[in-house]
Amino acid sequence: MYPQSTIRNLQSNMNRHTQNPILTRTDIPPIPPELVDVTSVFNPGAIKDGNTYRLMLRVQSRSRETFLVMAESIDGVRFKVENKIVHFKGIENVVGKVYHIYDARITKLQGRFYIMFAMDMQDGCQLGLGVTDDFKAFDFLGITSNEDIRNGVLFSEKIKGKYYRMDRPNKSRHSGGPTSGSTIWLSESENLLDWQPTAPLIDGRFHYWDEYIGSGPPPVKTRKGWLHVYHGVAGHFGSSNIYQGGVILLDLNNPAILLGRCRCNILEPREIWELAGQVPNVTFPSGIIVEKLDNEGFALENSEVKIYYGAADTSVGLLLTTISELIDAAMEGSMPK
Repeated sequence: MYPQSTIRNLQSNMNRHTQNPILTRTDIPPIPPELVDVTSVFNPGAIKDGNTYRLMLRVQSRSRETFLVMAESIDGVRFKVENKIVHFKGIENVVGKVYHIYDARITKLQGRFYIMFAMDMQDGCQLGLGVTDDFKAFDFLGITSNEDIRNGVLFSEKIKGKYYRMDRPNKSRHSGGPTSGSTIWLSESENLLDWQPTAPLIDGRFHYWDEYIGSGPPPVKTRKGWLHVYHGVAGHFGSSNIYQGGVILLDLNNPAILLGRCRCNILEPREIWELAGQVPNVTFPSGIIVEKLDNEGFALENSEVKIYYGAADTSVGLLLTTISELIDAAMEGSMPK
């Protein structure tokens, strides 16, 4: 039996915003010829730029092509979607056909906004890196991988002189789903383009809620460690894969050291718009915004946290929580790491 305090924490971690879903296909303006009467919008990257909340949306057309589109808000809930597609200058020079770019993760690093995203190519998925200073002009810096890989997220500062990211090589395939993986890795780089895996962080837990796993939004720096929301897939339900969200805590000075991992998910499909859609039974966390930082850039434990997630690969949901609740969730587990 869980103690009552733990039960309360688990429940309070799942405060869906009352206006959910906050974005649906009808919120996307026509952007001819690529995007007219779109099919879906989901899996946004998120950042707060001054007083402006920004989402980089994954928008899918009826041709099943995927594009990135920006949206902005003054309250983090009601977003106005731009009527143009994000173009990364220089991506046209990539050798080989790029079928889709999607699932952007945004990190503010050394005063600039870096965007890591998935690129579907002939031989699998690669990780691309772009940068912007104003969310108006975007530059493509290059492909940062040399294997089938997904879910790349940058840390917001160098650690001991090196850049770090989490990523998830695609080494397996879950039932009825795409190529996936069951291990999140820590990788390091000297220049943001050439990356080397340094340590496995966590593996999927067979027959639990997170059999297959991958990073969600970029990690958040707290006084107690790097806080990271990840997604897990339960694939042992026969005809259905269930996408959920969880949380881990990593050591500040050596993020290869795992300090805690949640036992239970903090987010799972429950609402009809999460259970039914283009891909049923999906809550996929991809963007995070922390409202209050101290003067050294650490997230305050009492800070509200906005977690943006894709729902059923069809719409965008918003989960409200706090840093302290997420840390508590990361530290409450006693299952295998």
